[in-house]
Amino acid sequence: MDKIIFSGFVFLFLFFISKGEVLAHCPLCVAAAGAGLSLSGVLGIDDSITGIWLGAFIGATSLYTQKLLGSRWQLVLKRWVGVLGSLVFVFLTIFSFYKFNLVVRHGDIFGFDKLAFGMVLGVGVFLAMDYFNNLIKIKNGKALFPYQSIVLSFFAITLASFLVYILINFYI
Repeated sequence: MDKIIFSGFVFLFLFFISKGEVLAHCPLCVAAAGAGLSLSGVLGIDDSITGIWLGAFIGATSLYTQKLLGSRWQLVLKRWVGVLGSLVFVFLTIFSFYKFNLVVRHGDIFGFDKLAFGMVLGVGVFLAMDYFNNLIKIKNGKALFPYQSIVLSFFAITLASFLVYILINFYI
């Protein structure tokens, strides 16, 4: 089993270092978001809010992977491929978190564990903002302002976090 895992890591390492061009998506921003998520557990932030940001992180990672595979092997880059990829990433993340007991359960929201609820909501908000951003670009032929996709996504995720905070503290 260890040889299979090691072989997988070697394959991924060789795959990523063989890439000759840089994509327009910023992997450094995604890595910084992942580091911030690690810090949120230490700060005592509620699992549902952490899940929203983790879901957005998973959405960004899945779209980055989709662009990488599309530029590498000319796969069809349709919207449903990104949504399907995001759902697979979310499922695998939730499955691995609970399979290996990486999450301590602290209650639920609408019958779902707080972290899983937040992750699904985060991916949904992130993909909705990506879709909305693409509509704006198609309608106007360009972005309305610099870093539009980042600003829209950050605003939507922050708003979703605030609304879930209000839901948790005042209604549940």
